[in-house]
Amino acid sequence: MTAEDPIVTVRALNHWFGSGDARKQALENITLQLPRGSFTVLMGPSGSGKTTLLTLIGCLRSVQDGSVRLLGHELNGADDHALTRLRQRLGFIFQAHNLHESLTALQNVMMGVQVRPGVSDALASQAAARALGLVGLSDRMDYLPANLSGGQKQRVAVARALAGNPALVLADEPTAALDKDSAADVVDLLKRLGTERGTTTLLVTHDTRILDRADRILTLEDGRIVSVAGTG
Repeated sequence: MTAEDPIVTVRALNHWFGSGDARKQALENITLQLPRGSFTVLMGPSGSGKTTLLTLIGCLRSVQDGSVRLLGHELNGADDHALTRLRQRLGFIFQAHNLHESLTALQNVMMGVQVRPGVSDALASQAAARALGLVGLSDRMDYLPANLSGGQKQRVAVARALAGNPALVLADEPTAALDKDSAADVVDLLKRLGTERGTTTLLVTHDTRILDRADRILTLEDGRIVSVAGTG
C-alpha cells in the first residue's frame, strides 16, 4: 500500500450473530474508510454494532460478508495466521485497563511490544520507556498498578497500545472512567500521534466531552451508519 492509501477500507460489510430463528443481523452494509493519520469517533446507542465493527477491523472476529481491507490486506477469507500477524501491528485500548497487577508499569507496557516476533527484551524495554514518556509517566515506570491512580492506569494502557508504534489504534470507550482533564489528555495524545507519526485512530465512545477533537464522527444505529460529520 502507498502513503495515500487508507489504513482501513470497509465495503458492504454485514455481520450476524446466532443461527436459525435466533440469527440477528448486527451490521448492515457498512462502508467507510479511515485515512492515514485520521482521528475518527464512532458513536451510537448500546447494541448498535460499534464494538462489533471495531473487533472486525481489529482481526478479533472473522469477516462473514463484505470486504475489510486492513493495511492493504483483505480480511475476508484470511486464515488465523494472517489475522494474528495483522493484529500484532495494531494498538488496542479498552475501558478496562487490563493491567497485570503483579507487573510494574514498564513491564505491562513491554508486553505490548513483546507480542511482535523478534523483539528482544532490551528493545521492548526501550520502546516501553518511550511510550510511558509520551503519556507523562516516566516517573512511574517502576510503580505497580495498585500504586497508580485510575487515570494513571489508563495512561499505562494507552502507552502499552502505542509502544509498538502501531499504524492503527482501536479504542473502545477509553475515556469513560476518566475525569475531564485525563480524558482530554488521552485524546490529545492520540491526535498528536496522528500528526507526528501518521497513526490512525478509531475510537468508540459515548463521551461527548471529546467530540470536538474528532476529525470525523460516525453514528451507528441498528447496525447501520446513519450519519457522518466532519471531513477526516
